[in-house]
Amino acid sequence: MSQYTMTIDGQPVSSPGTLKVVNPATGDVFAEVPDCTREQLDMSMQSAQRAFHGWKDDYGKRRAVMYACADALEGNAEELGRLATMEQGMPLAAGIGGVVRAARDFRYYADLVIPRVTVQDDDDALVEIVRRPIGVLAAIKPWNVPIGMAVNTIAPAFRAGCTVVLKPSPFTPVVTLRMGEILRELVPAGVLNVVSGGNELGQWMTEHPIPRGISFTGSIATGKKVNVSAAADLKRVLLELGGNDAAIVLDDADPADVADKLFWPAFRNSGQICMAVKRVYVPEQMERQVVQALAAKARSVKVGNGLEPGVELGPINNKPQFERVKGLVAEAIEQGAVAVAGGHPIEGDGYFFEPTILTGVAEGTRIVDEEQFGPALPILTYRTIPEAIDRANATNYGLGASVWSSDPLRAAEVAERLEAGTVWINTHMQLTHDAPFTGMKWSGLGSEMGLWSIYAYTDPQTVYRTRAQAIKKNPGEAPGASQRSRF
Repeated sequence: MSQYTMTIDGQPVSSPGTLKVVNPATGDVFAEVPDCTREQLDMSMQSAQRAFHGWKDDYGKRRAVMYACADALEGNAEELGRLATMEQGMPLAAGIGGVVRAARDFRYYADLVIPRVTVQDDDDALVEIVRRPIGVLAAIKPWNVPIGMAVNTIAPAFRAGCTVVLKPSPFTPVVTLRMGEILRELVPAGVLNVVSGGNELGQWMTEHPIPRGISFTGSIATGKKVNVSAAADLKRVLLELGGNDAAIVLDDADPADVADKLFWPAFRNSGQICMAVKRVYVPEQMERQVVQALAAKARSVKVGNGLEPGVELGPINNKPQFERVKGLVAEAIEQGAVAVAGGHPIEGDGYFFEPTILTGVAEGTRIVDEEQFGPALPILTYRTIPEAIDRANATNYGLGASVWSSDPLRAAEVAERLEAGTVWINTHMQLTHDAPFTGMKWSGLGSEMGLWSIYAYTDPQTVYRTRAQAIKKNPGEAPGASQRSRF
């Protein structure tokens, strides 16, 4: 059985206790990982605190380290991608692709200029706003996209000048621990600590006095607990708490075209993506056409072990989530829904569930009201656009949404009335570093991506100098150029 080590202060660390990791495609244990003790967590936090002071002031060093991390991820993409498939269930191509994208994230943030903003430059004073790193960041990441979610925090935190103590989900710790083993040869000791353990470890991290910030991705219930715990110590928090993304199809859309483009944003990674389409609203007169097209697509997809050739959808990641999805679908059918495609677990080993299209559902059904996070999609009908907007907004979630129409201007009018941090038109689940990824309502606090992540991991500092003390900037100096050598 494969065993992996934590990374604390740049060193491999085991633990008296271990956690078993299950391959969701087989249901068998394939690896063991350390179960971090409270004392080992203290060691990791203290190491990160020591490393912070030398790390934060040398942007040139950080940039070189981030490029080295990118090269190392690319060089080990096949190994890491295979581990991601074995513990998460995603198809191998997706596992490898996620590692390659993580390498690109390191390079993007390595080159990102953090602007030094001048707010006053006159005969009285020179006033500038700079960004200062908050310190040690505690990062608690989920099981659905382990490497991607980890690097999505590590890379901007490194650019900001923070050090990191990272905890992956106990369902998917292997690929993150292995990444830590690879990167500890490149990253200064203490800058990146990777620890593994159960939910108790996450609580210890949020309560620990050293971190000044917490980056958490997970459920709303746990996110609320994290926020309460952080508030006691006035820690900064960045919370991404999932979504129940609505897709509204307008009556001028082409049913077949829309169904084809909607399917993968709903079912990629077996629906286990926070910003995936979770419910679809279609005009009553279009329901049959859209449903038939989606059902045909669902029945054509190859489901299986992600290591096998041609597999497009893998299993649900873990047994508790498998039981939840199974229960949500069964409950909906008991209440009158019809599974036009799928509707049942797939017999055999592992946590496989048929890609499922449900009709005859409405608000008040849990699979509509809650985030199912699995390969099951409810289709709802509406009569008027205002009705569809109101129903889409009638939720505590507010992560993403999309509008589908042959008239982009008409779609944009609907989009701007939706209560979601990101609204797509005629697409879904596309992101860019240059735009914030944020959740409204209970879908989160703070924003990620690009400079928005930098702002989450830094505090603004005003530097005020009277004109007699001010040093005039050179004409034509690029924003942030004066800080490049150090920050």
